[in-house]
Amino acid sequence: MSVDASPATLLIDGCAPSDQALRHVWSECLGAGRANEALRVDWQQHFREAVEVLGARYVRFHGVFHDDMFVYRASNGGGFGPPTPLATPVHTYAYVDKVFDAILDAGARPFVELGFMPRELATQTETLFWWKAHCSPPTDMDAWVRLVTTTVEHWIERYGIDEVRRWPFEVWNEPNLVPHFWTGTRTQYFELYEATARSIKAIDPALKVGGPSSSVFVPDARYDGESHDRSVEAATAEAPDPDALPWKPVWIRELIDYCAERDLPIDFLSTHLYPTDYAFDTQGVGRPISRNRDATLQDLEVMRKLIAESPYPDAELRVTEWSTSPSSRDHMHDTVFAATYIARAFLQCHDLADSISYWTFTDVFEEGGGGIGPFHGGFGFVNEQGIHKPTFHAMAMLHRLGDRLALQTEHGVITRTDDDAVAALFFNYPDSMGARSVGGATSYVDARRHADEGPARRITHTVAGLPAGAVYDVAVLDQEHGNVAEAWHRMGEPLNLSRAQVAELEAVADDLDRRTIAVDASGVLEIDLELAPWAVASITPAAR
Repeated sequence: MSVDASPATLLIDGCAPSDQALRHVWSECLGAGRANEALRVDWQQHFREAVEVLGARYVRFHGVFHDDMFVYRASNGGGFGPPTPLATPVHTYAYVDKVFDAILDAGARPFVELGFMPRELATQTETLFWWKAHCSPPTDMDAWVRLVTTTVEHWIERYGIDEVRRWPFEVWNEPNLVPHFWTGTRTQYFELYEATARSIKAIDPALKVGGPSSSVFVPDARYDGESHDRSVEAATAEAPDPDALPWKPVWIRELIDYCAERDLPIDFLSTHLYPTDYAFDTQGVGRPISRNRDATLQDLEVMRKLIAESPYPDAELRVTEWSTSPSSRDHMHDTVFAATYIARAFLQCHDLADSISYWTFTDVFEEGGGGIGPFHGGFGFVNEQGIHKPTFHAMAMLHRLGDRLALQTEHGVITRTDDDAVAALFFNYPDSMGARSVGGATSYVDARRHADEGPARRITHTVAGLPAGAVYDVAVLDQEHGNVAEAWHRMGEPLNLSRAQVAELEAVADDLDRRTIAVDASGVLEIDLELAPWAVASITPAAR
């Protein structure tokens, strides 16, 4: 069929479309576990695919200064006997260079999280995670500044100042989680921020620095003091309606005030917006809290207002971790339900942040050690074998959208592409869910509790003014197509997959419901989809 090269004016459902920019906040940055994991071949394979198929532009991870990257060296180990002290600490970058080279070679950039503390520079020996992160203030702030300065100067020498100016530098990770991610006080973190920010700007004022990388919103005063007081959490834990509580950001306003008083730079404010909380009741029992499905939207609106009214109204807003929950053993992450949730949330929030970094792109993630089994509830879009989860396909569909928003409804978007075409994404977040989010799950069987939600939803739109005869691909993810964890469940949930089982699950994972539709002779594309509960559908121009 021939294609008309001169289409008429675009109309959607008989009306002129919007021309609002659609910011792809979902692909601006993705999260990963720690720097050392990026030395693995499978991590690098998964990341290259995330760049090529999901459009990832930056990646953020912990531990660039952790001992397993061998950056800060105050001694030289010989294998037997105690290490030999060095007269002056040195900084070595052999491992870091391999990681950063791999990221840049894949076509992306690092979003640099500066942390954690090298053991030989840490004030405390307590550690966090299986890989033993040191999360204390430095024994010598001048030594920390030299470490940061030397490292950034090394990157400038290796990659060039124009390149490094495009990297955000984030000071630490979740320091409000005392004593886990930070053993010091809030003031000590602010002092670390000040020393770090000044040292980075002294190298080049155009380098971007920000923080505080705080964890979640809370509705109480547990982080308002210099230490974490659990006694204030009981009202949160026992609230009959958590969504009625006054959820607020942590350490954001306080960092702004601290920096404004001292004329310190804040190029971006960063926080994490998991739509969950974990609070302790009056008996000291921890209770998981799942907020409503619009919690991310509500929190971003609060953040935008706070920044606009601050002394730093032009500061970027970077959500440097986000997912349906902050647990790497939440089986909801492996499901179609999570895919629908994140597609809906990203599209709701596209104009409220400069980036929303999904945590994480791969199940190669070892905070609690390696996962037990191929579908253990890891954060990743792919599991450890690289098998695509439903969330992978949702992200790929989001990436295929254009950058101009033509129409947005409660159930999806239609966008313009650069070649006189459109690209669309629709979803069915079931009406029976009401305002509920998908929540967490302690097993895959637990996650299946949403399988009977409903009803189905019909999506109909008429798009006129397209080139006659143009063909569009339709791909639908739902409980019958691409639902790989369900296929694994039907196998009996084998703990260790054979090669044949991996191949079988790979085929199931990518077996979406695929078809084509065409623009008629008058330039009209009729969109008529019946979406099962939890379905996510993509309509994109067919490859020529």
